Amino acid sequence: MPKQPPPPPAPPAPPLEGYTIYDPVDPFENEAGPFFWRLLEDGSHHFVLRTEERHANAHGVIHGGLMMTMADLTMAVTSKGEADDAYVTVSFNSEFVAAGFAGDLVEARGELVRRTGSMAFVRGHIHVGETTLFVCSAVMKRVGKRGALNKG
Repeated sequence: MPKQPPPPPAPPAPPLEGYTIYDPVDPFENEAGPFFWRLLEDGSHHFVLRTEERHANAHGVIHGGLMMTMADLTMAVTSKGEADDAYVTVSFNSEFVAAGFAGDLVEARGELVRRTGSMAFVRGHIHVGETTLFVCSAVMKRVGKRGALNKG
């Protein structure tokens, strides 16, 4: 009988009360983060990540690729009209404004600018406290409902 791989480790506790992993079955986002989410009272989506050394580059600065991943997730979720909508990124523009460091509580928010039948135009930012680290805008395409991109 072949040896079974060990079970995946349990996810860390959310850095803030009331937050949960947005998509517990997304292996890339959960390995990169995991990114914790909460729907705020105003209807906006808020993501948080307590960064660790593994999220930083050789200089101890939060890796730009990590912020781009967090922002892309935020843009996709912000695009949705319904919870099971599926969006893919068509265009993504970003600027790195300031550096964050391992141990920081990084937060991301998005804003829906416009949604059409098949496209969404969104913008967002990532910050630590009052310091903006990253700003972005994206064009997202609706591809149907969750699972629409599964091979088949």
